[in-house]
Amino acid sequence: MHVTLLSRGEAIHSTHRLVEAARTLGHRVRVLDPLSLQMGLGKGVPLLLAGEKPPPRTDVVIPRFGQSIHTYGLALVNQYDLAGVPALNDATSIAQARNKMRLMQLLLRSGLPVPPTVMGRGADELGRMVEHVGGLPVALKILEGPERSGVLICESAQSMEATLDAVLAMGHNIVVQRYVEPGEGRDLRALVVGGKLVAAVRRHPAPGRLRHTLGAGKRVTPVRLAKAQAHLAIEATRVVGLEVAAVDLVELDGSTRVFDVHPSPGLRDLEAAAGEDLAVPIIQRAVEIARQRRARPLPPSAARSRRPPAT
Repeated sequence: MHVTLLSRGEAIHSTHRLVEAARTLGHRVRVLDPLSLQMGLGKGVPLLLAGEKPPPRTDVVIPRFGQSIHTYGLALVNQYDLAGVPALNDATSIAQARNKMRLMQLLLRSGLPVPPTVMGRGADELGRMVEHVGGLPVALKILEGPERSGVLICESAQSMEATLDAVLAMGHNIVVQRYVEPGEGRDLRALVVGGKLVAAVRRHPAPGRLRHTLGAGKRVTPVRLAKAQAHLAIEATRVVGLEVAAVDLVELDGSTRVFDVHPSPGLRDLEAAAGEDLAVPIIQRAVEIARQRRARPLPPSAARSRRPPAT
């Protein structure tokens, strides 16, 4: 199989691990920077170009782009789909997971438990929003369109005051969620691949620290999820439509709730804590999806795009 990773570079740890896994399994793999590709429409077939030439053929793409190129990356995943090339996680699912309020709405509509959550606009409303979800501790998800996001854990009034500066600097769309009480619950992360739980860890966050990834100022230890918790992580992934996701769970008031779902989870700390190779099952699922697509007829536009151009 030909596997393409849409990533800013192979030097990124998780991208490098996936490249290693693909080669270990005997597949051809390449890393393409999404910003090095161009898309064309309007001539009867969807075009993909890398400069003046089309990119090398591929059987499946694995999106690994971050928030900074979110919109362009989603369009690129859709373009590959138009050309008949499946993605490990499709554009719709990635977009739903990264829109944090929409994510909570989807989960709640499907009957999955979520923490008390409120979305507002403006740092002036932050105090009332915290009261609405039941008071401290809270997690603040700071949103500024699709390009920038972050999470702040606030356990005290002092950390709340420090957070205000970050809120004002980063944007005014804020999602506030009830967070786990110190000593009374746990912050968990589960990696789900192809509808199966493959690893789980407990996170010990550093309060008040802005974080984008699992490893920013926290300890991570392996954990065995209860059967109900594993089912919850798998269902959350299914509801959002992702094939691969890290699902964050929090234990609140005697129950476990879905706190977040990540479509491009980092592997470094997950693998270190779990002591397992987690890149191999991801590549295996991508290859399985490619084989399933090969067994189905192509849509008309994709079939036309694979014909040689007229001379």
